[in-house]
Amino acid sequence: MAAAARVDPKTYFTPEEWAPLAQKSSWKGLALIAHAWAVILAAGAMAVIWPVTIPLAWIIIGGRQLGLAILMHDAAHGALHKDLKVNDWAGEWLTGGGLARYRTYHLGHHRFAQQAEDPDLGLSAPFPITPLSLRRKIIRDLTGQTGFKQRFGDFQKRLRARQPGEPVLPIILEEVRRKRRWLLGGVIITAIGAPFGAWWAWPVLWLVPQFTWFQMITRLRNIAEHACVAKDEPDPLRHARTTQAGLIARASLAPYYVNYHCEHHMFMHVPCYNLPRAHRMLAKKGVLDGMLYEPGGYAQVLKLAAGRPA
Repeated sequence: MAAAARVDPKTYFTPEEWAPLAQKSSWKGLALIAHAWAVILAAGAMAVIWPVTIPLAWIIIGGRQLGLAILMHDAAHGALHKDLKVNDWAGEWLTGGGLARYRTYHLGHHRFAQQAEDPDLGLSAPFPITPLSLRRKIIRDLTGQTGFKQRFGDFQKRLRARQPGEPVLPIILEEVRRKRRWLLGGVIITAIGAPFGAWWAWPVLWLVPQFTWFQMITRLRNIAEHACVAKDEPDPLRHARTTQAGLIARASLAPYYVNYHCEHHMFMHVPCYNLPRAHRMLAKKGVLDGMLYEPGGYAQVLKLAAGRPA
């Protein structure tokens, strides 16, 4: 297996420039986690007090659900906290869980970025696609079909694969065990909201955005990062795309600096909150011209990804 080419930070930065970029904070990552949960709680409170704002709350909460996944991703790189034990604890318990499994998978993606062995290659290989195909994908996302398949697809397969006469209950109990933390969160949120008449908060304000908006913006993020990038690309500055994101994009679909994905692949252990500074420094050094960068934002990336004629 041929690993993807890597970037040596010394090629672009002096030791004095590089040291603060690589520095991991003992509080910034935790502050971002606190920010994500604070925004989720504020949006939830807004929706409970003014139900007419529920659609807006779905967008806000779904965006921060992605934000928590991004911060777990930082933890997978050991970049969320300078103490690795705290890093792993926060990544596992404060962002959604599954850190160890994700770390193994994701570091394989970095090692073989855009090479044949890249486990994420299937996400970018089909592009460009037709506009109709992209619309169908987005419709599946926003109607919950993608989320249901991802969360319960394996459960459905196990049910279909059971032998005649094989009891269903053990399969159901195994599924409950696998999703116990997710279900426990629902029980807690329901118990907290019930005395205030908000027993519906978990299904309406957590599950709906998790199965709809979160799925769509996760797809858009994947498209922006690697769609239309050549397989077996030899240039490490073009393994991933950085996409310009304004305030609305950062609030709704690109939280916590996830749009600086080229810089992340170049320097994968740099904490997410240092990526904008790395971007500015590379721009000043004239490196940006050789990087995969879309200044036109996510709309322009979608035009590129859906550019195959029908």
